[in-house]
Amino acid sequence: MTEFLHMGGYATYVWSAYGITLVVLVANVVAAIRLLRNQRARLRQDYDDLENEE
Repeated sequence: MTEFLHMGGYATYVWSAYGITLVVLVANVVAAIRLLRNQRARLRQDYDDLENEE
């Protein structure tokens, strides 16, 4: 198991690449969720504005 974790001497490169990839993936998911929430709130506000005009 230790040999696997050391990755044949390339552990620093391999694990940092995994870490960076994980951070980017999580950031993309968080950004997408925030964008979705903002768009929903904006659409809700636009809809409410249209209802109030009538």
